[in-house]
Amino acid sequence: MPIRLNHTIVRVRDKSESAAFLTEILGLPPATTFGPFRVVELDNEVSLDFADDHGPVNPQHYAFLVDESDWDDIFARIQEHALPYWADPFKRRPGEFNTNDGGRGVYWEDPNGHFLEIITRPYGSGNDS
Repeated sequence: MPIRLNHTIVRVRDKSESAAFLTEILGLPPATTFGPFRVVELDNEVSLDFADDHGPVNPQHYAFLVDESDWDDIFARIQEHALPYWADPFKRRPGEFNTNDGGRGVYWEDPNGHFLEIITRPYGSGNDS
């Protein structure tokens, strides 16, 4: 059997709020409950399992590979929610998206400071611009 990522635990202040935020922005079905987790299922059989953390949240980065039409829909929801967004991970290009590798990408934060990203081309898959 090939080695594949199955799930990861995302520590947050409020698992229900964070899972609902992600499913809303990405246009995914509502999260389900499994034990102490709120589970967001992605289309590639990987899940993000949200867990309440009672200490400070250590922000992480989560990147999602999406097709062009999904990118348009997600980006529209980012704008509809008036979320700050950037073209780069260093937040030097606010209010822009990138065209790396001939695709499109953008970064934004969730309510806990996790840095989220959508891209239409995997890094290294084409000419960088």
